[in-house]
Amino acid sequence: MGSLEIQTPYSAKEKPTTVANANATIDDDDLSPVEEVRLTVTNTDDPSLPVWTFRMWFLGLLSCALLSFLNQFFSYRTEPLVITQTTVQVATLPIGRFLAASLPEKKFRIPGCGSRLFSLNPGPFNMKEHVLISIFANAGSAFGSGSAYAVGIVTIIKAFYRKNISFLACWLLIITTQVLGYGWAGLLRKYVVEPAHMWWPNTLVQVSLFRALHEKDDQRMSRAKFFVIAMICSFSWYLVPGYLFPTLSSISWICWAFSKSVTAQQLGSGMRGLGLGALTLDWSVVASFLFSPLISPFFAIVNVFAGYVLIIYFVIPITYWGLDLYNAHKFPIFSSHLFTAQGQTYNISAIVNDKFEIDLVKYEQQGRINLSMFFALTYGFGFATIASTVTHVGFFYGREIYERFRASYKEKEDIHTRLMRRYKDIPPWWFYLMLAATLAISLVLCIFLKDQVQMPWWGLLFAAAMAFIFTLPISIITATTNQTPGLNIITEYVMGIIYPGRPIANVCFKVYGYMSMAQAVSFLNDFKLGHYMKIPPRSMFLVQFIGTILAGTINLAVAWWLLNSIENICQDNLLPPDSPWTCPGDQVFFDASVIWGLVGPKRIFGSLGNYPAMNWFFLGGVLGPVIVWLLHKAFPRQSWIPLINLPVLLGATGNMPAARAVNYNAWIIVGTIFNFFVFRYRKEWWQRYNYILSAALDAGVGFMAVLLYFSVGMEEKGLSWWGTEGEHCDLATCPTAKGIVVDGCPAN
Repeated sequence: MGSLEIQTPYSAKEKPTTVANANATIDDDDLSPVEEVRLTVTNTDDPSLPVWTFRMWFLGLLSCALLSFLNQFFSYRTEPLVITQTTVQVATLPIGRFLAASLPEKKFRIPGCGSRLFSLNPGPFNMKEHVLISIFANAGSAFGSGSAYAVGIVTIIKAFYRKNISFLACWLLIITTQVLGYGWAGLLRKYVVEPAHMWWPNTLVQVSLFRALHEKDDQRMSRAKFFVIAMICSFSWYLVPGYLFPTLSSISWICWAFSKSVTAQQLGSGMRGLGLGALTLDWSVVASFLFSPLISPFFAIVNVFAGYVLIIYFVIPITYWGLDLYNAHKFPIFSSHLFTAQGQTYNISAIVNDKFEIDLVKYEQQGRINLSMFFALTYGFGFATIASTVTHVGFFYGREIYERFRASYKEKEDIHTRLMRRYKDIPPWWFYLMLAATLAISLVLCIFLKDQVQMPWWGLLFAAAMAFIFTLPISIITATTNQTPGLNIITEYVMGIIYPGRPIANVCFKVYGYMSMAQAVSFLNDFKLGHYMKIPPRSMFLVQFIGTILAGTINLAVAWWLLNSIENICQDNLLPPDSPWTCPGDQVFFDASVIWGLVGPKRIFGSLGNYPAMNWFFLGGVLGPVIVWLLHKAFPRQSWIPLINLPVLLGATGNMPAARAVNYNAWIIVGTIFNFFVFRYRKEWWQRYNYILSAALDAGVGFMAVLLYFSVGMEEKGLSWWGTEGEHCDLATCPTAKGIVVDGCPAN
């Protein structure tokens, strides 16, 4: 605390002036070598702006707690809306300005701080406070994921395996996996944050929005007024699809027209089929899984659309109806559940023994695990996406990445790095101490609570080594191309081969290996945002660290509360048909723990399983970008060839399941309307209100959903009529093979 100065407050009526030294003569060589940065980020700084203010701490802690609560609360629902960092940016601006206008400006002394004066209101609400509040709120989630990834382990143990785990073990697991990534980030900061060529494209969206929000606003319809109006409308409307008329969440009209046809409902169901013509009037459906389409650039929407159409409307129909691949007709066309060879739901609990390991005798009795055609192909395309990302980045961006990384050592400091030299840097030993402490606590967890987490001590060290090795290259790729390859499938696969039969050990290895890397990249992204916005590094450190601990604790508390208070949560076969507590993301997480951990990849994708051919997708993913690159070199005048981005095309449906077809339909349509038509023909409106509208829609739905749960959901006071009985596509989950009998399905 002693090294952090409390700035002298100034009158709330005064405007801060730009420090003259910050506008010192800037040579062209000092400017950022990246054009996008030069056009977006200002080359000035005012170090007198206060950042450690009461407003920052109050709004930062409040935003962090509120987002952690809401995002964990929504993660268990069928449409898991994620309240994003953008919502915090927009929502806290009018509150911050209100506090600046209403809090007393009187100065007073704090005991132990000598002669320094402190004020609850040290002048106008400034951009640096706003940035720290935003980073505070987002500290607990990697790239807007909403909640700590390790909470999924708690959920599958309690809700799916129906086993017990202590709160202490859960808390240690969540906090250590989150903070471990912070240690990697601190070690690599000088390589991927300070160099100008490491420009992190994603941060420029945040910089643009901050600048837009803090520009002088004399319009009749101010951004703050527009936000309040849009949020009230969103809040009010969500009462309809959220309670009065839930069928509007997935308007699958083909099912209504063909109420007795299995094939028609497989085609038309937006929730359990291919979603042909399925629409929604529910913003939570639009923004679930893929986040708000209003903040996604149109070229990304086009790539997702191309991959979605290719996989959903070409590959799946051919393999299901045309080839009947892997006896696809015996299983639902779209499902993340696991099945027996006779099309019945696989009884996972029957093959888990008292030691929480696989019972091979019971496994042999039930037989091999079978997947729906879509779920099997999801893994195949996942393999191809991982492999294609490596070769695509290597061939199309490899030289650029290498040259930029080399330049980062030799280049002259740009203006942003020079301006950041004003502030005291974070001592390296802070990160070393944090890393050592986190690893020590993690080892204690794995040694003394091994019966609960199954993770051997060597598995922890192996996962940490894998995360550390991959963090630097993946950070460089993200910093230069905005693509972030994931390690989730690779970590699952490796641990499943080395240490099969133990599901919790597998997911713990995945979280320590994959999530600590992803968390590190997210932290580095935030560090770069602070670098561009000239936030004192030590303030960044404390805000990120405190925010991570607070968010992880609240995530676990909310999860623990819901898992112990909602009967049959996550068990969609036991819940009422209109129940929102189906946990689609955790269902996939659970199935992955069975496939990779309990049963093991050798019995699914290896010689003892049904799907060894899926491993060829790795080879296809490796070779695909090479072929595209060779075509580009052979036909350089064909400008459309390098636009073929196979990692995006192959990974377009990477969120399915748990995402459904109606989520993609709505996301693509809404994104196209706003980011093509509105952007092209009403650009001024788009520039002024687009992000504001996105934040308002998220906030309105979030507040109404929580209000509905506490007012009628906890008391189970629901309505009962045709509009509350789901999407009316019950036959979409039926198999079509002859001789397969499933309850609720017509005989074939």
